[in-house]
Amino acid sequence: MNTQDVTFDSGGCTLAGTYAEAAQPVAAALLIQGSGKTDRNSDVHLPLHQMLRGGITRQISDALVAARVSTLRFDKRGVGASGGDYLTTGMPQRFADVQAALGWLAGQTTGLPLLAIGHSEGTYYAADLAADGQVAGAVLLSGSVRTGAEVVAWQSEQLAAKLPWSARLVLRLMRTDAVRLQRKNLDRILVSTDDVVRLQGTRVGARWVRDFVAWDPEPALSRITVPVLAITGGRDLQVPPTDIETFGKLVRGPFEGHVAGDLSHMLRPDPDARGPRGYRRAARRPVSAEVLDLVTAWVGRHWAAPEPAPAGHGEST
Repeated sequence: MNTQDVTFDSGGCTLAGTYAEAAQPVAAALLIQGSGKTDRNSDVHLPLHQMLRGGITRQISDALVAARVSTLRFDKRGVGASGGDYLTTGMPQRFADVQAALGWLAGQTTGLPLLAIGHSEGTYYAADLAADGQVAGAVLLSGSVRTGAEVVAWQSEQLAAKLPWSARLVLRLMRTDAVRLQRKNLDRILVSTDDVVRLQGTRVGARWVRDFVAWDPEPALSRITVPVLAITGGRDLQVPPTDIETFGKLVRGPFEGHVAGDLSHMLRPDPDARGPRGYRRAARRPVSAEVLDLVTAWVGRHWAAPEPAPAGHGEST
């Protein structure tokens, strides 16, 4: 495997990533990380210089390269080694960055089928690439068929009961609850036209939030005619695992869907359904081997290298 740090341009902004070239590749895949201030490896940059080492795209890349698929993964704007500003970047601009990354990968891997593999927010962009015929197949990990507004409402109900007692106590003293507080904050963002707003003392990317709430993946999904693999953990508290069935009804191309056991949104085991409260501990473990095996096996079924011809095949005597 040949791994190198690379840069490419997106609308005048320099983005940085890692290109991993497989030996005798059968395909090339663009890996698109999920929401938050995430870098090329799906590590989340948190306040006070803290880091949640998700490692999702890095570990998927390693598995794909071993399966003879070259990969590109890159830092979001304003994250890691990429230029630009993270907080002022909305979803259309983020998709433009994804398209620029795919263009770079296409130029590097001429003749190979291109795949888009997205996690969480990245599934929206992977689906758009597939719908527009820019890739030969797409993998959607921990994604949803619902609008952003519906996802936010579903998440609020699921996660409210998972708050630590200290947070519930503070909310009680404020005479509110997690769901009502989130709705209040969301309303403030939706009536604003600013790219960034401050909520409870924290600067929030309001432009991205407004884009996400309005984003509807269904039209793109219903236009996809290429192969699609969708996987969601059975204990995911950020998107509904039951959406897998709807993915299969919308996608017009060959579809394979899996609800993976007790896995969380981070694609690690979460048998107690702790959700985000358990992410830091879960991140100490690798991404589920079940997920990695499903992805590499799916690629192998659709884009496996042809079997070598038997000795003497086609020779005249």
